[in-house]
Amino acid sequence: MTGAKLGAIVMAALLIMYVALLANTGILLLQDSNAIAKLMGALILVFPVFGFALVIAELRFGLRIEKLYARAESEGALPVFDIERRPSGRPMPGQADAVFDKYREQAQLHPDDWHSWLNLGLAYDLAADRRRARAAMRKAISLASANKADSL
Repeated sequence: MTGAKLGAIVMAALLIMYVALLANTGILLLQDSNAIAKLMGALILVFPVFGFALVIAELRFGLRIEKLYARAESEGALPVFDIERRPSGRPMPGQADAVFDKYREQAQLHPDDWHSWLNLGLAYDLAADRRRARAAMRKAISLASANKADSL
């Protein structure tokens, strides 16, 4: 089991414990005669639902990316980032940018190919641009799902 999976499982377990504790507090507040306490109790019961939904969405995203990554790996379509790295594993300054340009151009040339978007997402991740990495990976998931549906 990878560290990321273990971290996700631990976070989900902590969220479940947190929701259980909050639910108890919310129920106690709902039983109070004060209107403000009742309102707080209702909000305490509602907000964790949103948190739980976000955790589920993140877990689904992670599982989809993991499957797509494995699929690309089995096809031999993963990029090889042959760059100089710091002892921490992060790329040396300027190294990620040079690699990134190559994969951005590839995604522009092949906008309907999920491989190019996955590789672009990995290049964004290498460049520590998490927001764009996730967007590119969502696009890869969407394209891979569409291609899978077309082939049925």
